[in-house]
Amino acid sequence: MSKIVKKTEIELKNIIEQAVKKAVSNGALPEAEMPQFNIEKPANKDNGDYSTNVAMAGARAFKKAPRMIAEAIASCIDLDGTAFERVEIAGPGFMNFFLSQQFYSNVLKDVFSCGKDYGKSDYGQGKRVLVEFVSANPTGPMHIGNARGGAIGDCLASVLDWAGFSVNREFYVNDAGNQIEKFATSLEVRYLQHYDSSIELPEDAYHGQDIVEHAENFIKEYGDKYVNADSKERRKALVDFALPKNIAGLERDLGRYRITYDKWFRESTLHNDGSVQRVIDALKEKGVTYEQDGALWFKASEYGNDKDIVLVRANGLPTYIVPDIAYHYNKLVTRGYDKAIDVLGADHHGYIGRMMAMCAAFGDEPGKNMQILIGQLVNVMKDGKPVRMSKRAGNVVTIDDLVSVVGVDAARYSLARSDYNQNFDIDLALLASHTNDNPVYYVQYAHARSKNVDRNAAAAGISYEGADLALLDTEADGEVLAALAQFPSVLATAADDRQPHKVARYLEELAATYHKWYNVERVVPMALTDPETRGDDEARKALEIAKNPEPARAAARLKLNDAVQQVIANGLDLLGVTAPEKM
Repeated sequence: MSKIVKKTEIELKNIIEQAVKKAVSNGALPEAEMPQFNIEKPANKDNGDYSTNVAMAGARAFKKAPRMIAEAIASCIDLDGTAFERVEIAGPGFMNFFLSQQFYSNVLKDVFSCGKDYGKSDYGQGKRVLVEFVSANPTGPMHIGNARGGAIGDCLASVLDWAGFSVNREFYVNDAGNQIEKFATSLEVRYLQHYDSSIELPEDAYHGQDIVEHAENFIKEYGDKYVNADSKERRKALVDFALPKNIAGLERDLGRYRITYDKWFRESTLHNDGSVQRVIDALKEKGVTYEQDGALWFKASEYGNDKDIVLVRANGLPTYIVPDIAYHYNKLVTRGYDKAIDVLGADHHGYIGRMMAMCAAFGDEPGKNMQILIGQLVNVMKDGKPVRMSKRAGNVVTIDDLVSVVGVDAARYSLARSDYNQNFDIDLALLASHTNDNPVYYVQYAHARSKNVDRNAAAAGISYEGADLALLDTEADGEVLAALAQFPSVLATAADDRQPHKVARYLEELAATYHKWYNVERVVPMALTDPETRGDDEARKALEIAKNPEPARAAARLKLNDAVQQVIANGLDLLGVTAPEKM
């Protein structure tokens, strides 16, 4: 587990605080309480590796201009023996700190020491988190929206795990309710149509080919046994026949998509064990319900929702929201998870307000222990035109369809790299291409290229022996080292923000930095051509170092190459994507 970045940030905070105290003690600053300041990573490398606003934060307390405060603090800073080599004052009083070469050498050592665990941290302190995702209705195949939810949910779970949370993955099987009734109707009609073609399928039923196939397979096994049976008996037989096959199909397809769950939780469990009724009774006891027109209502509007919600219909049947409430009560109370995170599809926006109202009614802080992430729409593009999807019409683009066209790697990576809050166009032709325009290819190629460097180095007799990390002193070397140092904090931020796409974007930036480095620095010496030796002495010398490194520098660069290789492999593994040896 890497702790070097966290240690460095703690060290910097202490450096700043000690300098402030010293400036006060020597009279450079007046007596005042320590200001509450921030330490950030500047977007622009020219502004250092870290920046602090301590001078601006202390302006009121110290009764001086921030620039003067910054100068007073800077004069008291001692960086000897720390990870930092210098501090600069910028603008109105920002203090920018620059890391030392020794720090980056330690990062490189850290990557090799941690290996496959580099990037992991104890940020989450072992808190138990349940991530529920996909949870598609088991009444048909999973569409492209489920694929996006699968990639986001699975990658988020991995990010949380790497960030030190205790994570479980769960699929909620909706094996009760209206969708099962519609499933039964669709199966029943298709079954009876085999014997009476005049029977029409209702407009709101499922029209997909999968329903037809289930009915045909049922007929192969049972024939006309249920043609004259009671409808209730016939529908139950059809559902009992088809539903397990659908659930097994979901598990199979998700497995092909490299998603496995710790638990498949069935909605029917909540009905059978009395959880649904207990939730209704609990809400009644809390005084947050009322009866109107024979129905039982939840006072959701008093807890932040736009309107009240029917819990139990006038016919005595609970609405779909009740088992959902029972399910989340089961997560947070019965099973005692610290946080429950739901990754849901774009059609669930109204769901958030209802569930957060439930949290508030039970005395929980909305959005704290239960968090709901809504993945926006995915538009599948083919030949420059969107592919229309409709489960009812039976022309759904499924996970299997996507994987068969672009492969698992491209499918998972492309869907995980986009912010779930934004609509996303998926270009099938681009994802199937082997070009740098294809993000997953670009990152995987960086890994394969680093492997090729290893092979060339081995052929040339270059190893780690004699490596002098102090010779990784070029601008390109520094950029790669800085990128490697960011990986643990990127994972912690991605976990904290619930944004796994930040990992993919980091990998793309690291790959770009590596490709740039590869083009200007050599591990295996390369004879200089005449045109390359032209220019002034300084240019020739730099080129000689770049293209014909001495053994100690070549060995150091080999280690840098392999550190990039390790971090890319770690990041791709976290995203459920392979790291190829060759491409």
